Amino acid sequence: MLTLRPTRRFCCSCSSLAATCIASSFHVPAESNQEEPALVKLKSERDPQKLFTLFKANATNHLLIENRFAFQDTVSRLAGARRFDFIEDLLEHQKTLPQARREGFIVRIIMLYGKAGMTKHALDTFYSMDLYGCKRTVKSFNAALKVLTLKPHLHTIQDFLLHAPSKYGVVMDAFSFNIAIKSVCEMGFLDKASLVMKEMEKSGLQPDVVTYTTLISAFYKHDRYVIGNGLWNHMVLKGCKPNLTTFNVRIQFLVNRGRAWDANDLLLLMPKLHIEPDNVTYNMVIKGFFVAGFPEMAERVYTAMHGKGYKPNVKIYQTMIHYLCKAEKFDLGYTMCKDCMRKKWYPNLDTVGVLLDGLVKKGQIDQAKLIMGLVHKRVPPFSSKQLLPLKSIL
Repeated sequence: MLTLRPTRRFCCSCSSLAATCIASSFHVPAESNQEEPALVKLKSERDPQKLFTLFKANATNHLLIENRFAFQDTVSRLAGARRFDFIEDLLEHQKTLPQARREGFIVRIIMLYGKAGMTKHALDTFYSMDLYGCKRTVKSFNAALKVLTLKPHLHTIQDFLLHAPSKYGVVMDAFSFNIAIKSVCEMGFLDKASLVMKEMEKSGLQPDVVTYTTLISAFYKHDRYVIGNGLWNHMVLKGCKPNLTTFNVRIQFLVNRGRAWDANDLLLLMPKLHIEPDNVTYNMVIKGFFVAGFPEMAERVYTAMHGKGYKPNVKIYQTMIHYLCKAEKFDLGYTMCKDCMRKKWYPNLDTVGVLLDGLVKKGQIDQAKLIMGLVHKRVPPFSSKQLLPLKSIL
């Protein structure tokens, strides 16, 4: 006679085995449960000495080692307390552990030293990478170069660029050159920055949009617009397509020179090149038309922006309200100010004062009171001293 008993036993065995497998897949090792609180304690600890001790005690904790934020936050707070001795102790100890054989980890150490203002320690880390058995590539070179740009000194950067690549067998990439060009521009040595771009081309690398944008922006800021324009033309001739940032740099330059219509032409050109303007672009063109004395065109640009689905940010609201009040267009200024403050964005109180004064003179007392009511709802509130000029208007 057939029986189901063996089958049932077999089913039970399979079910038990499946349950065990499923349970084990969700099992969290006891070690992880012990490690997790260390991150919580580090985040909440405010005493530098205790923070140092806690970090050092968990130096081999896998969760800590792989958590970039924990490193950055700890070093940042120790630097704020000026405990650079603690930072050195912690990071030098990390370099003796197995993770120091990974270049990505050493890059992190270099950058942490740099952000703490410990430039020499950062460079020494790069120079001695072979002592930890860590292969040096352009990634760690770029990290060291980036650290030098945080406290830029022209001769130090030049010396590093001249000697480090050959000494350590590193081939500079486009990112290396762009770091150098940006730093030299920020120091105001624009002609030297142009020479760096030429060296970039000599090395067989083509300047990219970041290279051109950095240089164009620098030359425009220093009012050397002939060279800036030349770089723009050179970029286009070389087939390097400008990006959103490049267009914004050019539009800012045109607006600063009162060429609002030319700026608007660029704004209209961008979608044809499949580059979408952003709020920064629109804000600059709107401001450009207001300053040039074409408030109606500024309003048209604002309306067109809305029509394309863009939502104005606080800066566009501030620009519109400020210049509408300046042009004595208080009705539209009132509407925009009301919308702005209902979104918890508050214009400059001087601008609000001009709007209130204009509304009162037009006999629109209720509208002025509504604006004042919204001003009072700000969190945190304006001080009594700040509100006094506005109350005197009413």
